[in-house]
Amino acid sequence: MREYLDWNATTPLRPEAKDAIRAAMEISGNPSSVHSEGRAAKMALERAREQVAVALGAEGADVIFTSGATEAAAMVLAGQGMSCAPVEHSAVKAWCREDLAVDGDGIVTVPDPGRASLQLANNETGVIQSLPEGLASSDLTQAFGKIPFAFNWLGLTAGFVSAHKLGGPKGIGALILRKGTEIEARIRGGGQEQGRRGGTENLIGIMAFAAAATAAQRDLEAGLWDEVAARRDALETRLLAAAPGAVIAGKNARRLPNTTCILTSGWKGETQVMQMDLAGFAISAGSACSSGKVRASGTLQAMGFDDAAAQSAIRISISPALGDDQMNRFADAWETAYGRWRDRNGPA
Repeated sequence: MREYLDWNATTPLRPEAKDAIRAAMEISGNPSSVHSEGRAAKMALERAREQVAVALGAEGADVIFTSGATEAAAMVLAGQGMSCAPVEHSAVKAWCREDLAVDGDGIVTVPDPGRASLQLANNETGVIQSLPEGLASSDLTQAFGKIPFAFNWLGLTAGFVSAHKLGGPKGIGALILRKGTEIEARIRGGGQEQGRRGGTENLIGIMAFAAAATAAQRDLEAGLWDEVAARRDALETRLLAAAPGAVIAGKNARRLPNTTCILTSGWKGETQVMQMDLAGFAISAGSACSSGKVRASGTLQAMGFDDAAAQSAIRISISPALGDDQMNRFADAWETAYGRWRDRNGPA
């Protein structure tokens, strides 16, 4: 039986999202039309918008639906000359100067919040940042549904998320703007999404996103992620006991409850991913958005790790669906693979 331990890359579609997709497929109208069918579609769209706003703690803010966090980041960052850190997702770094300092724990210093973008949680290490008041924007994607936060309490001007990180479909996300914030539309058309993004709304994706966001918030409030954190900690204890020279990136910082980034210097992360795949476990060697790029993680290099260590990194990101048995079987497989590598190369 295969086990999926790559939750930070993408998540399986939740049953609630599947139900919402089926319901959305029965709505035939265009939300911009004024007849009964159009009004029904518009009502469903606005109901979904409110659900996403509630899940994000963004009541009263503007929620603009996009194709995902990458598009939403471009909408607020392109041409703005913002600062960011090397630990940001590539969708943010594409538009910003990477001039913010990062310490060995992955914590970023932001001297001028009003001209900076800072993620709430890192996709590779899980390190959680303390966002400064007045921050221009934040990538909330990895944090959404895993840790409690409210957009309205963070003091942000803008934030962005993707649905597929919390059990929604791929290709749908949202930009959240503090009420009254003006941005230039990048996709112009019929004035949809309050004139911020033209084009007929993806109602099927939007309704599924809303259902997934509501379910994810319910799981968070029920304490499911606290149980995940306990399993993650137990896994790390076992892996470090097997490989005392290994290092957990960001271990001294506050991290997402499901994320382990372990470095075993000299043992290539890509090799470990293939070995674990053959053993029946899906993990990654870093960000899924960097797949196919044979180079050390910029996040880990910014934290002070050398190339040999950074290229050995694997990311294990687990879900509430995984129990102790699955975690122990993964640890068994990893320890066996590490033992073979150590016998050939010596300890990490």
